Amino acid sequence: MLSFDPIDAARTQWVERGWVEAADGMAAVTSVIRAHAILMRRVDAALQGSGVTFARYEVLMLLGFTRHDALPMRAISSRLQVHQSSVTNAVDRLEAAGLVARSPHPQDRRTVLVGITPEGARVARECTRRLNDEVFGALGLSEQDTTTLVEVLARMRAGAGDFELG
Repeated sequence: MLSFDPIDAARTQWVERGWVEAADGMAAVTSVIRAHAILMRRVDAALQGSGVTFARYEVLMLLGFTRHDALPMRAISSRLQVHQSSVTNAVDRLEAAGLVARSPHPQDRRTVLVGITPEGARVARECTRRLNDEVFGALGLSEQDTTTLVEVLARMRAGAGDFELG
């Protein structure tokens, strides 16, 4: 463990080189990227042994939250905000593991539905328990800090066109 904050040290270097107007932004971006790495390491550890990655877990949870436990691939891509090829890859692997199943759409022959299987629902529940215990409920931040962080990042995401603030 370092005895100083390397991101703050880099911020100081930015200021000393005359990049004052960008120093806080550099520190913010670098901090978010570092926090992402820390969180992904914790997520990966919590999911270890489950047979799913976080991306696949997100697909399982999305399907489990739907009214009929199934969605078209296009809807999965849109709701998870990832490219359709990434969804196809995740669904292929989940299907091979018996956690989801593809079926034809009853009204649109061109559309394939992806549904969660009972085993997929069981894996999703177990992964959720682990993630809640080891990551989501153990961020090391106060409730107020967590709320503020979510609000700030939501404004940033909305400003980038991720979604429309209501």
